[in-house]
Amino acid sequence: MRETLAEAAFQLFLERGFEGTTVDEIVARAGVGRRSFFRYFPSKEDAVFPDHESCLADMTEFLARGADPDPVRAVCDAARLVTRMYAAKPEFSVQRYRLTQEVPGLRTYELSVVRRYERTMAGYLRGRWTDGPDGALRAEVVAAAVVAAHNNALRAWLRSGGAGDAEAAVEHALGTVREVWSRPAPSVAAAPKSSAAGGPGGAAGVARADGDVIVMVARRDAPLWRVVQQVEAALGTGAK
Repeated sequence: MRETLAEAAFQLFLERGFEGTTVDEIVARAGVGRRSFFRYFPSKEDAVFPDHESCLADMTEFLARGADPDPVRAVCDAARLVTRMYAAKPEFSVQRYRLTQEVPGLRTYELSVVRRYERTMAGYLRGRWTDGPDGALRAEVVAAAVVAAHNNALRAWLRSGGAGDAEAAVEHALGTVREVWSRPAPSVAAAPKSSAAGGPGGAAGVARADGDVIVMVARRDAPLWRVVQQVEAALGTGAK
């Protein structure tokens, strides 16, 4: 019944426009009573996006299993569930996208749906990063990055009329997110004890890491000239 109502509603939206279609016309086309519509859809907007509720439930269940040791890869895999939902019905997905672009109310509704996906991912990531520094912040940023990358690729596919491989385009976009956020935190080189400057105001030490990166540890009350001296010594740029 839910699919029948959604199909009848969408056909009428395409024929008469979203604003020009009433619930009475939808139930008449579907051959059911008015009460049946509101049993499945709280509003006309919900009838445009009948598949997102089940997809969101699938995403929540997928993340709850927590099978992947890499949290970033896990949320990228979760985002692919949305891609597959769109790719399974390319003609419907393209028509819905065009309809959504024409109706401001539908764009607003779509943004609320996207935000629910993002909150689901962020909640999962916060649970995985409870012990790390800035775990909650990192969770929000990564979830937003995954959604942005996914939607950028998916909408490009929809604008093209469904040409090409949607899943391949999304995979490429998500690869950018994984490249940045799946990297382990860089290790900090330990300052050698031999370079520690004794006494108040001394720099504790300077160590050369990879390339031209300098890791320095200094006392809080170390004078600026002393810090600069230690950096110059490490770089070999001090006065001869």
